[in-house]
Amino acid sequence: MRLGLQVPNFTWPNGQNELGTTFGQIAERADAVGLYSFWVMDHFFQIGFVGPAENEMLEGWSALAFAAGRTKRIKLGTMVTGVTYRYPGILVKTATTLDVLSQGRAYLGIGAAWNEEEHLGLGVPFPPLKERFERLEETLQIAHQMWAGDQRPFEGKHNQLTRPLNSPQSVQKPHPPILIGGTGEKKTLRMIAQYGDACNFFARMGDEALKHKLNVLREHCANLNRPYEQIEKTTLDQMVLTKDGRDGTLSPQAAIDQFGKLAELGIDHAIFSLGNVHEPETFEILANDIVPVVDKIQVAGR
Repeated sequence: MRLGLQVPNFTWPNGQNELGTTFGQIAERADAVGLYSFWVMDHFFQIGFVGPAENEMLEGWSALAFAAGRTKRIKLGTMVTGVTYRYPGILVKTATTLDVLSQGRAYLGIGAAWNEEEHLGLGVPFPPLKERFERLEETLQIAHQMWAGDQRPFEGKHNQLTRPLNSPQSVQKPHPPILIGGTGEKKTLRMIAQYGDACNFFARMGDEALKHKLNVLREHCANLNRPYEQIEKTTLDQMVLTKDGRDGTLSPQAAIDQFGKLAELGIDHAIFSLGNVHEPETFEILANDIVPVVDKIQVAGR
């Protein structure tokens, strides 16, 4: 089973002046302890689930480029880019640049976008949900076309590209894996089956809800003649790790048990954020007590 770290919060005790240093150290430690992936949100304001909008928020793709320069092997992705934030051709170019400069370590995480506050605040158009899903599908089509090296004009309802040139091409072949965020059963899960390489669900949905979503995804794959096994199943969670599980935190064994249950459901890749991610001890726990064990957990159906 694979483990990934998401960093959604950049408000740390040592303050904004040390933000770059702390973020770089977190990326380096995640790489050193053997985590498979490293993720940041693609938001411009902090989201209410994490903190007030005024809290520090780094732009996602430049943060990942910075992390790429501080790491050697860990995969890098956005969890997830809102389709409204960038023109599709520019987004594919951005993801390709990260893949090239990191020597093949990029994910393209993408979704239909939802945070109206930051759109309005920064002057980004926020179309209705139906249009956002239309734009998401066109962006996925454009990504596949550009990564295939097909320079024919793209004529969509919302996007027109006269020459979708992408040079240099991505290091990963046929392209960086596309993770599509969201759990909608009619549109999102169908798009994952048709265009995606990975899905992402909230781990705290519970076993029965996760099983149901995976079954719906399986049905979409069958309808599209897409092998279900080709889709990487990922979850997102949050936790605080301590050696002894004090004060409601998770002990190493409790975390391992959680990851094991996800693997039994068929989850390949458990991604989590850590409330104490800025503390070096957290990575010592991951390195010594968790990652070596979880690496050996077999995923059901694999």
